[in-house]
Amino acid sequence: MTASVIASETPRSPFALTDDQRALKETAGEFAAERIAPNALRWDREKHFPVDVLAEAGELGMGGIYVDEQYGGTGLSRFDAALVFEELATGCPTIAAYISIHNMVAWMIDAFGDQRQREQWLPELCAMRSLGSYCLTEPDAGSDAAALRTRAVREGDEYVVNGVKQFISGSGYSGVYVVMVRTGEPGPGGISALVVDGASEGISFGPEEDKMGWNAQPTRQVVFTDVRVPVRNRLGEEGIGFRIAMSGLDGGRLNIGACSLGGARAALERGLAYVGQRSAFGSRIGDFQALRFKLADMATELEAARTLLWRAAAALDAKDPEATKLCAMAKRLATDSGFNVANEALQLHGGYGYLAEYGMEKIVRDLRVHQILEGTNEIMRLIISRGMLESDQ
Repeated sequence: MTASVIASETPRSPFALTDDQRALKETAGEFAAERIAPNALRWDREKHFPVDVLAEAGELGMGGIYVDEQYGGTGLSRFDAALVFEELATGCPTIAAYISIHNMVAWMIDAFGDQRQREQWLPELCAMRSLGSYCLTEPDAGSDAAALRTRAVREGDEYVVNGVKQFISGSGYSGVYVVMVRTGEPGPGGISALVVDGASEGISFGPEEDKMGWNAQPTRQVVFTDVRVPVRNRLGEEGIGFRIAMSGLDGGRLNIGACSLGGARAALERGLAYVGQRSAFGSRIGDFQALRFKLADMATELEAARTLLWRAAAALDAKDPEATKLCAMAKRLATDSGFNVANEALQLHGGYGYLAEYGMEKIVRDLRVHQILEGTNEIMRLIISRGMLESDQ
């Protein structure tokens, strides 16, 4: 290729969105602004789970974002999903995060299920006429997920499931539960994944947890007492459940990072509006250099986190061997930065930021848990460092 040909080409940024991606982003942003944001404070206050609005999201294709189109999904990429979840979270991080969890359930069935399983569950999940819950964590098995104790004993063509799952989003409302159970020996190799019908006899639920945030989605224990699950409901072979669970978490970490960016972006925008109109000591407070520096740092932190998140999403789409490490990096940075920016935006409001009616304290409460779920940020550091050390060997 000659120098003249190279010079005539227009370089394209790797972060430039396509027309379709911009349209997708706009659609999600409009839905968040029109159907989620106006109700977010009330839903939080009343602890209301808006299943009707979730069904509307399903009509727009948000219930199976990366599920094959033949089963009702939209067949988009992880990068596309990151755009969607950031926009949804500008309306309410709680609702956006639940939609992410629901999408993880649908993706697991699409990725690891057989054709019959896909045909049975995916159309209703993708339309969000049926909701999904992901059941991995247990009261004594949080970060050490491979130590889970919920057991499934095979009896002919059925498994009999007994155990308790903890911190399950959507529990009590979901029609489908993807449950990690122990079918074999201790450790990750003895874990399998079952799809359990929410109407199965023997399923019960603990009381709804009284939480710091995420009040617009229910979080409860799911208790399995002699629940009979057909063997045909198992995803893949026995013993690969831990691999299924972990593969879902890479995408979940990207999504929860994107939700942190969206919530923090909404908080920053409110902070900008506030300092632009509030006066003190005879001047607009937005003219104070100290505040301007703070705003610059907040915007920079979000942009840096978004850039890493997009890089990790592209790596996951490309099946890059570094994807798991990059997803852990992106989750750690985006959730820490998102919380910090939201907290600083509350501080910009002074005492008003502490009042519920301004909505700032809700965003801060909602984003705090993002540093814990989908693997704590301390676990993200372990994943990152392990990847670094292994690459040096």
